[in-house]
Amino acid sequence: MDTGAHYTLYHPKWYRRPVSVWWWLESWPYTQFVLRELTSLAVAALLTLAQADAIRRGPEAYARFLARLASPLFIVFDVIAFFFVLFHSFTWFNLTPKAMVVRVRGKRVRDSVIIGVNYVAWAVISITLAWILLRGGG
Repeated sequence: MDTGAHYTLYHPKWYRRPVSVWWWLESWPYTQFVLRELTSLAVAALLTLAQADAIRRGPEAYARFLARLASPLFIVFDVIAFFFVLFHSFTWFNLTPKAMVVRVRGKRVRDSVIIGVNYVAWAVISITLAWILLRGGG
């Protein structure tokens, strides 16, 4: 039985269009994707690594780290990090309906409903955490 398929030992070379390092600047959705990923890395890594290093060095180093957090430079850093978190959250919540198709009784739930539920949950959790933290936790 001859299927007509011919196999070669080595795969033929495919043509691959050269891709620029700046491919993500070609369209806004690509730019959003890269910025979302970079912002999550920046926010999560920088301050966490600095804090872990201060803890590793001992109580005096950690006290200096906490004092440094009150400096104007770190306040500016915190404001920038806050905007990174907002950008990351907004773009992620708006992306959710594309990544997760929800069906109820066989019908697809509208994208705006999924996005809205995400924002409401975000607001409720944020308000609850702020209430717990601002009242002193006890």
